[in-house]
Amino acid sequence: MNTMKGPSPEKVMQLISGGWAAAILGAAAKHGVFNALEKGADDAAGVAKKTGISARGAQAVLDGLTGLGLLLLSGGRYANSPESAQFLVKGKPSYLGGMAEVMTASLVDWSTLPEAVKIGAPTGSATAAVPDNEFWKILVPAIATMSFPVAQMAAEKLGLSKAGPVRWLDVGGGSGVWSAVFLGANKEAKGVQLDWPGVNKIAKDFVGGFGVGDRFSTIDGDFHTTDFGTGYDYAIYAHIAHQEAPADNVAIFKKFRKALKPGGTLLVNDFVLADDRTGHPFAMMFSSQMLLVSKGGAAWRQADYRKWLTEAGFSSIELMPTPGPATVVFAR
Repeated sequence: MNTMKGPSPEKVMQLISGGWAAAILGAAAKHGVFNALEKGADDAAGVAKKTGISARGAQAVLDGLTGLGLLLLSGGRYANSPESAQFLVKGKPSYLGGMAEVMTASLVDWSTLPEAVKIGAPTGSATAAVPDNEFWKILVPAIATMSFPVAQMAAEKLGLSKAGPVRWLDVGGGSGVWSAVFLGANKEAKGVQLDWPGVNKIAKDFVGGFGVGDRFSTIDGDFHTTDFGTGYDYAIYAHIAHQEAPADNVAIFKKFRKALKPGGTLLVNDFVLADDRTGHPFAMMFSSQMLLVSKGGAAWRQADYRKWLTEAGFSSIELMPTPGPATVVFAR
């Protein structure tokens, strides 16, 4: 009997078929497969009926999800795994299925990565510089789930619940998740978000859903050119720095410095690498995502943020790791 010696190809094969896994998960999320199984196990025919998908399609997706460990199979009936029940049932606060849908929709763009690597410029169709792109309607709410626990950690570190009648500016705030969390922690606070009109509309609905919309206002505009105003106790720049080139980040950090009160704090939340370019696998792969969709973005290093923030006039810089791929930078 022949046995294979040396390294196993299993990991390489898993990576080669990674696009399959992303597409299977995205298809299941889009069609509500996990929701169909939330109340109990069912067979392929039952899932097809509940979701309105074909019997053949249901069986194919159920096979794939079971192979990925996202479903449990017993006696011909499928049930959600603990991870699926927690993160893939639409409507739950911890829902990550939106990210799966985003990834599936971008697989065509990822097929152009070899060309992007060759020319060093974006080749994706959904670029980060298009204000009215339908892409935002899917991506913005999807990011909120990832940001919610990070914003909670930051609010606790800042002692926000006891900070009194403070005010902040969230630039490129997307869903408004940071303001939703901060306003929930402090009943006297007020939050302001600067983003494109279409995105701000999403934010108003999102923040309003937490019952704090009366203390949340928005400024429509491009943060590169729109005036930030002054007198803020805090400022937030979450998941935006990665799409900007170094010089642009310095310019924006200088605008933040002018907008903050003396002693005010800027929070930068992003996928930050260690200075030796190591870090969370998601963060390390993110530079390729930025290559696809931005003109000068990347997953930047801790040293980059320290340099840019110092140049912008901040003298105290502290980094807070989180359990996930994101890091929060506090600059004063």
